[in-house]
Amino acid sequence: MKTKITVLLIFASLNLSGQNVNGLTSNLGNLYQLSNAETRSISPENFTGEKGRGGMATLEEGSAAHAARDLGQGWKVNPFIRIKAGETFTLAEISGPGAIQHIWMTPTGNWRYSILRIYWDDETEPSVEVPVGDFFAAAYKYKQISSLAVCVNPGSAFNSYWVMPFRKKCRITMQNLDESEMRLYYQIDYSLTEIPESAAYFHVQFRRVNPLPYKEVYTIVNGIKGQGQFVGCYLFWQSNNIGWWGEGEIKFYIDGDNKFPTICGTGTEDYFCGSYNFENRETGTYQDFTTPYTGFHVFRPDGSYDSQTRFGMYRWHITDPVRFKKDMKVTIQALGWRSGGRYLPLQDDISSVAFWYQAEPHVRFPALPDKDYLEIR
Repeated sequence: MKTKITVLLIFASLNLSGQNVNGLTSNLGNLYQLSNAETRSISPENFTGEKGRGGMATLEEGSAAHAARDLGQGWKVNPFIRIKAGETFTLAEISGPGAIQHIWMTPTGNWRYSILRIYWDDETEPSVEVPVGDFFAAAYKYKQISSLAVCVNPGSAFNSYWVMPFRKKCRITMQNLDESEMRLYYQIDYSLTEIPESAAYFHVQFRRVNPLPYKEVYTIVNGIKGQGQFVGCYLFWQSNNIGWWGEGEIKFYIDGDNKFPTICGTGTEDYFCGSYNFENRETGTYQDFTTPYTGFHVFRPDGSYDSQTRFGMYRWHITDPVRFKKDMKVTIQALGWRSGGRYLPLQDDISSVAFWYQAEPHVRFPALPDKDYLEIR
């Protein structure tokens, strides 16, 4: 008994000294624990995130120099950046080991024309490549979103809480595909800390098919090789027919599955944890909702030239990640109803974002669509 007590005391001592706590799994149940992790933050007021070097911009170099001209250095001199048309700006370049824990930003302009990319360690190809609005489950227009993984808050504040570990290096860029300059306020919060051997790397891939060919199945992601876990999906869907559009099944092909998948859903709204057309049974219309793990919102037609209904849906596999050891493919059917109570294969406009963690190296992503193909009209 005495030996057991001694071991427990030693373990408690290690925890209190921060030796066993890397600071990357904070929650209400462990916030009291000390950690040797070092908190850092990158923004236009501290491009490198270095300790004691925030708010150093002078009036000669600040983006808000005119507003701060009576106050000078230290008074919100450089709170945002401008990214010219066609340019790519490096938002962060961090030496590890460490992990991104929070990203906040509020980009101007067309969100589909702002491309977020993230590179881990010595990668030359990005592990994250996605239009910025789609990354935050807001492809089209503002809708308030309250989830554990991302939040979209008034007036256009994007927040990510995905934990993104890296061992050597992290590089984050933003490309402006638009024909006009964009303004970007942003902050990237991270910890410099030890990363466990079991930690995988965060990946995000965007796809779009417009329109989906008749009787073809939409591919959310394909070609994932290695070990990891699928942790989320966002769909932005424009229905090109009247009536219900979400009878299609989602399918997860895992570790060599060929004709038939290991996981087969029962309907689009079922996968996104809704039911019966996402309909409010009292009003007979679509019902927006936003919850920690799933959400749905609708953009209703308005006027003669906005005739297609559009929908956004997110599903985070935070408590139920879909694990794979060798490979994974995810598809979804687009099905409505035709006469005689028969399924109608739809030719809709579908965009998707797949979120997963995996061991590197990853397979190179398909080429991102060009500016015209990305546009939502």
